[in-house]
Amino acid sequence: LIHPTSNKVHIQDPASQRLTWNKPPKSVLVIKKIRDASLLQPFKDLCTFLTEAKNLMVYVEKKVLDDPAISGDEVFAAITKKFCTFREDLDDISNRVDFIICLGGDGTLLYASSLFQESVPPVMAFHLGSLGFLTPFKFDTYQSQVTQIIEGNAAIVLRSRLQVRVLKENWEKKDTVDEKGIILTNKDLETSHKAMQHQVLNEVVVDRGPSSYLSNVDLFLDGHLITTVQGDGLIVSTPTGSTAYAVAAGASMIHPNVPAIMITPICPHSLSFRPIVVPAGVELQIKLSPDARNTAWVSFDGRKRQEICHGDSITITTSCFPVPSICFRDPVNDWFESLATCLHWNVRKKQNYLSSEDEEF
Repeated sequence: LIHPTSNKVHIQDPASQRLTWNKPPKSVLVIKKIRDASLLQPFKDLCTFLTEAKNLMVYVEKKVLDDPAISGDEVFAAITKKFCTFREDLDDISNRVDFIICLGGDGTLLYASSLFQESVPPVMAFHLGSLGFLTPFKFDTYQSQVTQIIEGNAAIVLRSRLQVRVLKENWEKKDTVDEKGIILTNKDLETSHKAMQHQVLNEVVVDRGPSSYLSNVDLFLDGHLITTVQGDGLIVSTPTGSTAYAVAAGASMIHPNVPAIMITPICPHSLSFRPIVVPAGVELQIKLSPDARNTAWVSFDGRKRQEICHGDSITITTSCFPVPSICFRDPVNDWFESLATCLHWNVRKKQNYLSSEDEEF
């Protein structure tokens, strides 16, 4: 932005984005990592605090409460009766939740993101997992930290997501019979394509699957063929995902406030194929090359893996629905703290101080 009088360029401070409530929050979704005994007591303590002390309506996934360690707790059972439960892919909670609390590692936040295909409530993520790059809060002082969030006193970072559409060629060529035996026309299938859309927080991965041949896929940008990827595959990631699979494949790390999409080849059979960063507004399309020897496979944040055949296409754009991630301090400090603690970025043994006596030798 250029100031009308000074002609100076003003860049928005990433730390200036703050969480504010139009009215006090009334409901919260608690996401707990499944099959992790170490999270049972934190989960019970947090839910009791939210229900009894803060008088919030707590939403919990049904399979979490089905855990015998939770369902068998008679004391906690009185609390769980006040919860609202839901089932993934069956119940829509998109307009019922004011904010989200995650207990676990980075995968827990990715899972929470996948539950919301449009607008996502603010997410507060506690580090109770193995990595913790996306989970800046420690559980030791959860009561004061949750209270602060409820009061609306926190910085946020808007983590962009990718909107991904998978189009299968055989859907468009002929009528199809669904699982109930009803014939679907092309018009019906056009509508069903909307169900094949995915909101991705980290990355879309296209790989060669079980085949021993190189993957051979064409990459288009805004309708123009950019290159053919020959290797193990391709990673299309958000800035948030740049520190996940992409960085392991040799990509740079991008702060989540940067509006960009990163394209990273996986073991390309070319010495000059370096990862590239493109503007967030472009549309990418990935197809099998006409002369590809085998099919490819695609996954979305490591989930819902499926095969891509000749004639199929994957379209990727920046989503209109980012994930508002609540910061422990602010977007810049939290990010560099994660680089240092999780990836040990630029950590090395320092050289000893050189005295004047040493200089003589």
